[in-house]
Amino acid sequence: MPRIRHALGAVLLVLAIGVFPFASGSAALADDATPPPGDVGVATRPAGPDGRPDNRARFSYTADPGQSVTDQVYVGNTGTERQDFTVVATDALNGPDGAFNLLPTAETPSGLGSWVTFENGQNRIQFSLEPQEVRLLTFAVAFPADATPGDHVGGIVASVVQEGQQVNLDRRVATAVFARVSGDLQPRLTLASFDATFQGDWWNLFGGTLKVLYTVNNPGNVALAANLTMSTATWFGIPAAGDQGGSTPVLLPGNSATYEFDINGVGQWGYLNPSARLQPFADTTDVSQQVLVTPVSRDTVVVALPWTLLIAAAVVTAIVLLLRWRRRRDEARAQEWIAYTEQQAAAAAEAKVRAVAAAAPADS
Repeated sequence: MPRIRHALGAVLLVLAIGVFPFASGSAALADDATPPPGDVGVATRPAGPDGRPDNRARFSYTADPGQSVTDQVYVGNTGTERQDFTVVATDALNGPDGAFNLLPTAETPSGLGSWVTFENGQNRIQFSLEPQEVRLLTFAVAFPADATPGDHVGGIVASVVQEGQQVNLDRRVATAVFARVSGDLQPRLTLASFDATFQGDWWNLFGGTLKVLYTVNNPGNVALAANLTMSTATWFGIPAAGDQGGSTPVLLPGNSATYEFDINGVGQWGYLNPSARLQPFADTTDVSQQVLVTPVSRDTVVVALPWTLLIAAAVVTAIVLLLRWRRRRDEARAQEWIAYTEQQAAAAAEAKVRAVAAAAPADS
């Protein structure tokens, strides 16, 4: 278990920075930057067969059930005080938002983490490091004879517990481990749900936003990321907004995650048909681990009423109805006046006739 101190250790720590840091109960992939005096600093970095740090961002293996592989990792103290380290192999999972998480340090793994053993024959090892000191750890990954085909994912976590006045802070840095068991690979992602709502100012006909909420499932046995294309159409399939792209992070087998996406510049066309297309892929530079995956798509219908046009139409309709009512009222009044004048004229004529008739005998 070689230890390298002082100048060489400082060089290796500089090389080690940039993999994956976490704090508290979950681990994310990276490492601590140089801390202020008295702070905790943790770093990990994969190492090659020659014991030198290499450029791998993660540990990646492919093997048959029953086989075993050996590898090395550097763990370093980038802080300014002596620290007690716990290095543990554990299992990975996705959070509800798709974030890559690792089990808490104290939790016993049941998956890939249980396949890993360090120099002490266990899946965790403890030691102390002085400031700027690094330690090269050798570990083995033993693929069980009954391991199921596909990707099994975990991480090598370096943990330092920093004691506080009220709570302890678990400072963790990890490097992900992807172990693929050969056999029948079933790479697949599904869009389990896809919903959208329209948001926008009532007076702005073309400046709305579709708020999309969608859930991606990985029912297969291969860890997959995906490129995402969001589209929106309206009546007769006419595009209502330009295609907008995005991506989803690596989703581990058996996991699901829910994401949000905003489609901007959508008009109030009444009928909107947003859709998503996922093109999954294995997020690795190793050509041998690339797989062909069928794209998946899903759509929904959203009602986006053009309130400005509806209000304008309502005003125009009200004006037209008012004018028609006034015209009918005026026509009715005109008819009434005509009838009245005709009645008065007839009455006057009749009175005149009667007057003439009454005056006739007196003249004779």
